[in-house]
Amino acid sequence: MNTPMNAQVFGWFQIIRLGLIQACLGAVVVVTTSTLNRIMVVELALPALLPGFLVAWHYAVQMVRPRMGFGSDKGRRSTPWMMGGMLVLGVGGVMAAWATVWMATQPMYGALLAWLSFSLIGLGVSACGTSLLALMAKRVPDERRAPAATTVWLMMIVGFAVTAGVVGKLIDPYSPQVLLQVSAGLSLLTACITALCLWGLEKDGDVPQATAPSLATERLQKQNFKEAFQEVWAEPAARTFTVFVFMSMLAYSAQDLILEPFAGAVHGFTPGQTTQLSGWHHMGVLIGMLAVAGAGSRWVAGRLGSVQAWMVGGCLVSALATVGLVSSALSAAWPLKANVVFLGVANGAFSIAAIATMMRLAGEGGAGREGTRMGLWGAAQAAAFGLGGLLGTAASDLAHALLGEQRTAYAAVFGMQALMFAVSAAVATRLRTGPAAQRASLRFDGPVLLKGGSSS
Repeated sequence: MNTPMNAQVFGWFQIIRLGLIQACLGAVVVVTTSTLNRIMVVELALPALLPGFLVAWHYAVQMVRPRMGFGSDKGRRSTPWMMGGMLVLGVGGVMAAWATVWMATQPMYGALLAWLSFSLIGLGVSACGTSLLALMAKRVPDERRAPAATTVWLMMIVGFAVTAGVVGKLIDPYSPQVLLQVSAGLSLLTACITALCLWGLEKDGDVPQATAPSLATERLQKQNFKEAFQEVWAEPAARTFTVFVFMSMLAYSAQDLILEPFAGAVHGFTPGQTTQLSGWHHMGVLIGMLAVAGAGSRWVAGRLGSVQAWMVGGCLVSALATVGLVSSALSAAWPLKANVVFLGVANGAFSIAAIATMMRLAGEGGAGREGTRMGLWGAAQAAAFGLGGLLGTAASDLAHALLGEQRTAYAAVFGMQALMFAVSAAVATRLRTGPAAQRASLRFDGPVLLKGGSSS
């Protein structure tokens, strides 16, 4: 693991603090993408396309993640970017609530303010989330990465769930004043929690002293963003992993918006039953995450397979489970609930293994560019999530129009997703030799790239 000179290796106390920050990030996002979505469509009777566009736009804004990560690398500290990102996110959340209230009387101006608000939300998520992952890549030791990734992501999910429940109760019955008060209170609370969690997280002694910079450190500091991005993109492992993240997350997000409509249209599930089905899928995801965390723990010590094997295997099993959905589309007797749980386990396994691999690769490419690499992969994920919902629903509509029958149409869409998962697994297998080859090329190219003021 590459860490800065004199850097503190993070233990579980520091990892929990980062998890709390991730939970705060999720808390603000879930209100803007879920609660405000519902208010716009139901209470204000606005077209569902409006919140759909706003959510897609906040993903589009996250294409700036590489630039945010580069800024974190340049300053050699992640905490200012995390704190600044959370503040921008909080301001965006309050503005989004204000814009929603304004839409009741001035829809056009309210929509414009919402567009600006979701731009800030995308920028805040990019700055805070990218810097958080970059810091984990620098400080979390190899044997703790899979459990650490699981812990941080589970805390984010808890943040989603708790915030949705509490905010739902606080704004019921709905009134504009209560919505603004709850949104402002949530942004203030998350900013305070983030500040407390970041206090002393990166100590002065953790940053390499500028009094004796190495040649590589000087070179990295003089680079502009374009040069740094081109250097990262030239790394074979970084390029390959970018393709993997995009393909796997595209397949994952494409299924998300059509699973419930599929269960209702083909299997006759009620709205309550389809919601429960999503709950079963999330339960499977949790099981898959915990399985990878257990396999990556020091007590098991790789006896249940490497993180790489879990990532490839998770994609292959996801493809197999999606083929099962094809069967469920063609046969009403297929055990849909068990299939969905199976799919969730596979999804959770490959996603956490991918995050652990992401942290490993961010450091293996060389110290000083962890944030830029994380930003590149975060942008690929954001693009996949932004396109995934659109692709899944558009492919479903197109299949219905061409095939004219629901079962066959859904089977065709799920088959396409299974293929994407299989391609993702094939891409992931190429990462086994990527880092080693990259290190060999760095040694060949010249010693200056090895002088980063860091140690393994």
